[in-house]
Amino acid sequence: MSGSSVVALCLLLVSLVACGGRAAADPVPAEVQRVLDRRAEAVLDHDRAAYTRTGTGAGFDNLGEVPLAAWSYRVTGVDRTGDTATADVELRYRIEGHDRGPVTTGRTVRLSRDGADGRWTVDSDRPAKRSGQQPWDQGAVEAVRGTHSLVLGVGQSTGALRRYADLADRAVPAVSDAWDGDWARRVVVLVPKSLEGMAGLLGSPASSYRGIAAVTTGETGGREQAPADRIIVNPDAYGLLGDLGKQVVLTHETTHVATRADTTAATPLWLSEGYADWVGYRDGDRAPAEAAPEMAGAVAEGRVPASLPTDEDFGFTADADELARAYEGGWLACRMIADQWGEDRLDAFYRAVGGHEKRAGAVEDAMNEVLATTPEEFTARWREYLRAEFD
Repeated sequence: MSGSSVVALCLLLVSLVACGGRAAADPVPAEVQRVLDRRAEAVLDHDRAAYTRTGTGAGFDNLGEVPLAAWSYRVTGVDRTGDTATADVELRYRIEGHDRGPVTTGRTVRLSRDGADGRWTVDSDRPAKRSGQQPWDQGAVEAVRGTHSLVLGVGQSTGALRRYADLADRAVPAVSDAWDGDWARRVVVLVPKSLEGMAGLLGSPASSYRGIAAVTTGETGGREQAPADRIIVNPDAYGLLGDLGKQVVLTHETTHVATRADTTAATPLWLSEGYADWVGYRDGDRAPAEAAPEMAGAVAEGRVPASLPTDEDFGFTADADELARAYEGGWLACRMIADQWGEDRLDAFYRAVGGHEKRAGAVEDAMNEVLATTPEEFTARWREYLRAEFD
C-alpha cells in the first residue's frame, strides 16, 4: 500500500479510530462544557439574552436577587443519543460575603443539538437524583439582608423575611457572647414556602421534617474554605411558635453554625444539640420545667433516665415525646456543666470532645481532662440534677 493510501485510510477512519490505534475522543463533553461555561458567565453578568442563547431561560429570573460571588459548572459525564444528550454536572457557587468556599451540588442537564448548525443548547437543568433543590429551583428568590444575616425566601412576603432577619441578627451576638470560638458571625437563612419546600431543599421526604421548625446544613469539622452553613426553616412548624420559641430556634441553629468547626464525628448529639439549646435558652428566664416539660413529667413520675440520650434518640422519626426528652436531656446536661463547672469549662469540654478523630473515648477523655470526672460519675450527677430540678 502506498503512503498516500495509508493517509487516505487514516482520514477515512479518524471518526472511529485514530491512526495510532487509540479511540478518537468524543467531542460532545467538551462542547457541552463550553455551552455551560457561557451559561455561567451570563448568570454572573445578569445577562438574560446571553443566557437564553445557550438554551432555555427557565430559572434565570429566579436568581435575580441572589448575591452571587461565583457560579460555574463542571461536566462529569455525558450520555448522548443522536442529537440529544444528558449531562451529569457539578454546579459550584458562592454567596457574596458569606461563603468562603463554593457550595457544590449535582445537576442533571438535558441538551439537544440543532441540525442546522450543530450547536448544543440546554433544554432543562434540574437537581441530580440524590441532590437537594436550590432555592431558585422553587421560584423567584427574594433576598433580605440584616446586620449579621442574609435571608433568601421563596413565596414569602418581604415583611416575613425581614422578621427572620431581625431574629437572626439577635441570634448572632447572643451566640458570640456564649461561644468563645472563632466563627464568621453571620448566617444564611433559607425560607421556602412550605414544609414541602424545606424537604425539597434537603432532598428528603417531607415526613422526615414534619414538626421540625428548622435545621442547619453544613460540614462537620469545617475547613477554612468550607461554604457557610444554611439554616433552613420549616415555615409551617416555625409559624406555630411564639415569639420566644422563634428566637430560641434561630439562636439554636445559629449555634450550630458557630460551633461547626469544633463539631466532628466524635461529638455525640446530646452534646451538640444540648449545647445549642443551652445557648438558645441562656438569655431567657424560662424555668426548666417550662423549657423541658417532657423530662419534668417523666422525673415527677419516677422515670429518671438511666443514661444520657443516644444519637438514635434524636432521630426525627422517633416518638415525639421521646425526641423531646432527648433534646431536653442534652440541654440539661450542658446546663449542669455551665452551672457546676462554669461556662468556660462547657466551651472547653465541647472543643475537647470534637478534637478527637473518633467517637470512641472522646467523651471519656474530655470529661477527665476538662471536668475531672468520669462518664459514670457524670451520669450519676446528671440524674441527681434532674431530680433536684423536677422532683
